[in-house]
Amino acid sequence: MLELANVDGFYGRSRALQSVSLSVGNGEFLSVLGRNGVGKTTLLRTILGLMSRTAGSIRLDGVEVNALPTHQRALAGLGYVPQGRGILPAFTVRENLMLGTFATHGNQGRIGEWVLELFPILKEFLNRQGGNLSGGQQQQLAIARALLSEPKILLLDEPTEGIQPNIVEQIEDVLIDLNRSKGLTIVLVEQNLKFARRASGRFAILNRGSVAMADEIGRLTDDIIHQHLVV
Repeated sequence: MLELANVDGFYGRSRALQSVSLSVGNGEFLSVLGRNGVGKTTLLRTILGLMSRTAGSIRLDGVEVNALPTHQRALAGLGYVPQGRGILPAFTVRENLMLGTFATHGNQGRIGEWVLELFPILKEFLNRQGGNLSGGQQQQLAIARALLSEPKILLLDEPTEGIQPNIVEQIEDVLIDLNRSKGLTIVLVEQNLKFARRASGRFAILNRGSVAMADEIGRLTDDIIHQHLVV
Protein backbone atom coordinates (compact mmCIF):
# COMPACT_ATOMS: atom_id res chain seq x y z
CA MET A 1 0.00 0.00 0.00
CA LEU A 2 2.63 2.56 1.09
CA GLU A 3 6.34 2.12 0.48
CA LEU A 4 9.15 4.50 1.44
CA ALA A 5 12.66 3.84 0.14
CA ASN A 6 15.65 5.94 1.24
CA VAL A 7 13.46 8.95 1.93
CA ASP A 8 14.92 12.24 3.15
CA GLY A 9 12.91 15.23 4.33
CA PHE A 10 14.35 18.73 4.57
CA TYR A 11 13.49 21.91 6.46
CA GLY A 12 15.37 24.38 4.30
CA ARG A 13 18.91 22.98 4.10
CA SER A 14 18.54 20.88 7.25
CA ARG A 15 17.91 17.18 6.65
CA ALA A 16 15.38 16.18 9.32
CA LEU A 17 14.51 12.74 7.93
CA GLN A 18 17.39 10.52 6.86
CA SER A 19 17.25 7.53 4.52
CA VAL A 20 13.96 6.17 5.85
CA SER A 21 12.78 2.91 4.33
CA LEU A 22 9.42 1.66 5.58
CA SER A 23 6.39 -0.17 4.23
CA VAL A 24 2.76 -0.37 5.32
CA GLY A 25 0.60 -3.14 3.87
CA ASN A 26 -3.04 -2.89 2.86
CA GLY A 27 -5.22 -2.97 5.98
CA GLU A 28 -2.32 -2.69 8.42
CA PHE A 29 -2.17 -0.55 11.54
CA LEU A 30 1.35 0.81 12.06
CA SER A 31 2.33 2.86 15.12
CA VAL A 32 5.30 5.19 14.76
CA LEU A 33 6.99 5.67 18.12
CA GLY A 34 9.93 7.62 19.50
CA ARG A 35 10.97 10.34 21.88
CA ASN A 36 10.07 13.98 21.22
CA GLY A 37 11.97 15.58 18.37
CA VAL A 38 13.15 12.40 16.64
CA GLY A 39 11.22 12.95 13.39
CA LYS A 40 7.79 11.37 13.84
CA THR A 41 5.79 14.40 12.70
CA THR A 42 8.41 15.05 10.02
CA LEU A 43 7.79 11.55 8.66
CA LEU A 44 4.09 12.25 8.16
CA ARG A 45 4.79 15.68 6.67
CA THR A 46 7.28 14.13 4.27
CA ILE A 47 4.76 11.51 3.13
CA LEU A 48 2.29 14.33 2.46
CA GLY A 49 4.76 16.59 0.65
CA LEU A 50 4.68 19.33 3.28
CA MET A 51 8.45 19.67 3.66
CA SER A 52 10.73 22.19 1.94
CA ARG A 53 12.22 19.36 -0.09
CA THR A 54 12.18 15.57 -0.15
CA ALA A 55 14.31 12.90 -1.78
CA GLY A 56 13.91 9.18 -2.28
CA SER A 57 10.86 7.17 -3.30
CA ILE A 58 7.34 7.28 -1.86
CA ARG A 59 4.96 4.88 -3.58
CA LEU A 60 1.22 4.56 -2.93
CA ASP A 61 -0.40 1.47 -4.46
CA GLY A 62 2.72 1.05 -6.56
CA VAL A 63 2.54 4.59 -7.97
CA GLU A 64 5.33 7.08 -7.25
CA VAL A 65 3.88 10.16 -5.50
CA ASN A 66 6.98 11.95 -4.27
CA ALA A 67 6.87 14.45 -7.13
CA LEU A 68 3.18 15.25 -6.56
CA PRO A 69 1.96 18.34 -4.67
CA THR A 70 0.12 17.76 -1.42
CA HIS A 71 -3.39 18.18 -2.82
CA GLN A 72 -2.76 15.50 -5.45
CA ARG A 73 -1.45 13.13 -2.76
CA ALA A 74 -4.71 13.72 -0.89
CA LEU A 75 -6.68 12.89 -4.03
CA ALA A 76 -4.54 9.77 -4.44
CA GLY A 77 -5.73 8.54 -1.05
CA LEU A 78 -3.69 10.05 1.79
CA GLY A 79 -5.81 11.37 4.66
CA TYR A 80 -4.16 13.40 7.43
CA VAL A 81 -5.04 14.43 10.97
CA PRO A 82 -2.28 16.83 12.07
CA GLN A 83 -0.98 17.41 15.55
CA GLY A 84 -3.02 20.30 16.92
CA ARG A 85 -6.03 19.15 14.83
CA GLY A 86 -5.89 21.89 12.20
CA ILE A 87 -9.59 22.70 12.19
CA LEU A 88 -10.75 26.15 11.08
CA PRO A 89 -12.13 27.82 14.23
CA ALA A 90 -14.33 30.37 12.42
CA PHE A 91 -15.93 27.68 10.26
CA THR A 92 -18.88 25.68 11.55
CA VAL A 93 -18.61 21.96 12.15
CA ARG A 94 -20.56 21.43 8.93
CA GLU A 95 -18.18 23.66 6.95
CA ASN A 96 -15.11 21.96 8.41
CA LEU A 97 -16.52 18.58 7.45
CA MET A 98 -17.33 19.74 3.93
CA LEU A 99 -13.68 20.64 3.41
CA GLY A 100 -12.76 16.98 3.70
CA THR A 101 -15.11 16.01 0.90
CA PHE A 102 -13.21 18.06 -1.68
CA ALA A 103 -10.39 15.50 -1.67
CA THR A 104 -12.77 12.88 -3.10
CA HIS A 105 -13.61 11.95 -6.69
CA GLY A 106 -17.30 12.77 -6.84
CA ASN A 107 -18.65 13.32 -3.31
CA GLN A 108 -17.68 16.97 -2.97
CA GLY A 109 -19.93 18.77 -0.52
CA ARG A 110 -21.69 15.61 0.68
CA ILE A 111 -21.31 14.77 4.35
CA GLY A 112 -22.00 11.08 4.72
CA GLU A 113 -24.33 10.17 7.58
CA TRP A 114 -21.95 7.33 8.45
CA VAL A 115 -19.30 9.70 9.75
CA LEU A 116 -21.81 11.40 12.05
CA GLU A 117 -22.72 7.98 13.41
CA LEU A 118 -19.07 7.48 14.34
CA PHE A 119 -19.02 10.79 16.24
CA PRO A 120 -22.62 11.61 17.24
CA ILE A 121 -21.67 14.82 19.05
CA LEU A 122 -20.76 16.38 15.70
CA LYS A 123 -24.30 15.92 14.40
CA GLU A 124 -25.59 17.79 17.44
CA PHE A 125 -23.12 20.65 16.85
CA LEU A 126 -23.21 20.94 13.03
CA ASN A 127 -23.93 24.66 13.15
CA ARG A 128 -21.50 25.48 15.98
CA GLN A 129 -18.19 27.13 15.16
CA GLY A 130 -15.24 24.76 15.38
CA GLY A 131 -13.43 27.10 17.74
CA ASN A 132 -16.22 26.72 20.30
CA LEU A 133 -15.78 22.95 20.63
CA SER A 134 -13.79 21.30 23.38
CA GLY A 135 -10.39 19.85 22.54
CA GLY A 136 -11.78 16.34 22.36
CA GLN A 137 -14.65 17.42 20.13
CA GLN A 138 -12.23 19.24 17.84
CA GLN A 139 -10.18 16.07 17.53
CA GLN A 140 -13.27 14.08 16.61
CA LEU A 141 -14.05 16.76 14.01
CA ALA A 142 -10.51 16.56 12.58
CA ILE A 143 -10.71 12.77 12.27
CA ALA A 144 -14.18 12.90 10.72
CA ARG A 145 -13.03 15.52 8.21
CA ALA A 146 -10.10 13.31 7.19
CA LEU A 147 -12.37 10.28 6.84
CA LEU A 148 -14.68 12.22 4.52
CA SER A 149 -11.78 12.45 2.07
CA GLU A 150 -12.26 8.68 1.62
CA PRO A 151 -8.58 7.89 2.26
CA LYS A 152 -6.80 4.68 1.42
CA ILE A 153 -4.43 5.44 4.29
CA LEU A 154 -5.19 7.56 7.34
CA LEU A 155 -2.18 9.33 8.89
CA LEU A 156 -2.71 10.53 12.46
CA ASP A 157 -0.32 12.65 14.53
CA GLU A 158 -0.90 12.07 18.27
CA PRO A 159 -4.71 12.09 18.13
CA THR A 160 -5.10 11.41 21.89
CA GLU A 161 -2.78 14.17 23.11
CA GLY A 162 -4.32 16.50 25.68
CA ILE A 163 -7.82 15.00 25.48
CA GLN A 164 -10.07 13.93 28.33
CA PRO A 165 -9.93 10.15 28.99
CA ASN A 166 -13.53 9.33 28.03
CA ILE A 167 -13.11 10.89 24.56
CA VAL A 168 -9.70 9.25 24.17
CA GLU A 169 -11.40 5.89 24.61
CA GLN A 170 -14.08 6.78 22.04
CA ILE A 171 -11.45 7.83 19.50
CA GLU A 172 -9.40 4.69 20.10
CA ASP A 173 -12.45 2.46 19.65
CA VAL A 174 -13.43 4.19 16.39
CA LEU A 175 -9.94 3.87 14.91
CA ILE A 176 -9.59 0.22 15.90
CA ASP A 177 -13.01 -0.59 14.43
CA LEU A 178 -12.23 1.24 11.18
CA ASN A 179 -9.05 -0.77 10.83
CA ARG A 180 -10.32 -4.19 11.85
CA SER A 181 -13.88 -4.08 10.50
CA LYS A 182 -13.51 -1.76 7.50
CA GLY A 183 -9.92 -2.58 6.55
CA LEU A 184 -8.73 1.04 6.69
CA THR A 185 -4.94 1.28 6.63
CA ILE A 186 -3.70 3.48 9.49
CA VAL A 187 -0.33 5.04 10.33
CA LEU A 188 -0.39 6.43 13.85
CA VAL A 189 2.18 8.67 15.53
CA GLU A 190 1.54 8.25 19.22
CA GLN A 191 3.12 8.64 22.67
CA ASN A 192 0.34 6.58 24.28
CA LEU A 193 1.98 3.15 24.36
CA LYS A 194 -1.09 1.48 25.81
CA PHE A 195 -3.11 2.56 22.77
CA ALA A 196 -0.33 1.62 20.35
CA ARG A 197 -0.06 -1.86 21.81
CA ARG A 198 -3.83 -2.32 21.79
CA ALA A 199 -4.42 -1.10 18.26
CA SER A 200 -1.35 -1.84 16.17
CA GLY A 201 -0.15 -4.86 14.29
CA ARG A 202 3.32 -3.42 13.77
CA PHE A 203 5.48 -0.62 15.12
CA ALA A 204 8.41 1.47 13.94
CA ILE A 205 10.72 3.44 16.24
CA LEU A 206 12.40 6.59 14.99
CA ASN A 207 15.60 8.05 16.36
CA ARG A 208 17.37 11.12 14.99
CA GLY A 209 15.33 11.06 11.82
CA SER A 210 16.00 7.41 10.99
CA VAL A 211 14.24 4.10 11.61
CA ALA A 212 15.92 2.50 14.62
CA MET A 213 13.67 -0.56 14.70
CA ALA A 214 10.52 -1.97 13.09
CA ASP A 215 8.74 -5.17 14.08
CA GLU A 216 5.46 -6.78 15.09
CA ILE A 217 3.80 -5.07 18.03
CA GLY A 218 4.05 -8.20 20.17
CA ARG A 219 7.81 -7.76 20.12
CA LEU A 220 7.69 -4.29 21.65
CA THR A 221 9.26 -5.35 24.94
CA ASP A 222 9.85 -3.29 28.07
CA ASP A 223 13.58 -3.40 27.33
CA ILE A 224 13.00 -1.82 23.92
CA ILE A 225 10.74 0.82 25.47
CA HIS A 226 13.41 1.76 28.04
CA GLN A 227 16.11 1.83 25.39
CA HIS A 228 14.31 3.92 22.78
CA LEU A 229 11.30 5.62 24.34
CA VAL A 230 11.83 6.45 28.01
CA VAL A 231 13.14 9.95 28.58
